[in-house]
Amino acid sequence: MKQENIRNFSIIAHIDHGKSTLADRILEVCGAVTKREAKEQILDSMDIERERGITIKLNTATMNYTYNNTCYQLNLIDTPGHVDFSYEVSRSLASCDGAILVVDAAQGIEAQTLANMFLAMENDLVIIPVINKIDLPNANVPKVLEELNKIFGFTKDEVILTSAKTGEGVEDLVQAIIKRIPAPKGSSAAPLQALIFDSIFDSYRGVIIAARIMNGSLKVGDTIHMIESKKEFVVTELFINTPKEVSKKVLNAGEVGHVVASVKDIRAVKVG
Repeated sequence: MKQENIRNFSIIAHIDHGKSTLADRILEVCGAVTKREAKEQILDSMDIERERGITIKLNTATMNYTYNNTCYQLNLIDTPGHVDFSYEVSRSLASCDGAILVVDAAQGIEAQTLANMFLAMENDLVIIPVINKIDLPNANVPKVLEELNKIFGFTKDEVILTSAKTGEGVEDLVQAIIKRIPAPKGSSAAPLQALIFDSIFDSYRGVIIAARIMNGSLKVGDTIHMIESKKEFVVTELFINTPKEVSKKVLNAGEVGHVVASVKDIRAVKVG
């Protein structure tokens, strides 16, 4: 995929403003999942996340969408929605070039909306404001539009209205991601630099590293050097989530993926 056709973004919101459902609809619009495969909270893999409706562990999904006869790769780096996970939110945002700010049409801007918005601004991200749940009987779109204008300065034309439940406005949102969020910077010809934004331990594969390639390219068989722990490992496997796991031979600058390198101790992988 050409670097200018990649978009790395996250969705930020106050808890229960429909972030996970909106992520599900984006996956459907991009054809990453079919209606038959779709289940609620596709990116929420932990049982407690599904039970409580809260994203705790961040996840990624790589999707393709054709717009104006050009295929774009959209990398959604999912963020936790609860205030207690602000560190996870901050490192997700550091891997992105833009963020979708979701506000509930009935509840308006709340505390976590502000906190996550300020994190996004600190990372110089392009923000796409979204008013979600416009299908609710008690939705008050004019009031929320006024709040977004007064607090953040967004104009009516910048705000996208969606209903993650019905799918209304989601296609417009996907096209706005392509039009408004910039392509990632960096060069595949430069020496390798990657930002690790998550890691999990798998009993069979060892530590699985989630990373955004900032510069250079990473191939299976390459030796990677961890700056913090000063340790070196040989890459045995690369893959992306679509949200199904798809093996890759190389990850280039601007791309987001997962790295397996026979790392047995998670302390050797420092996030950030």
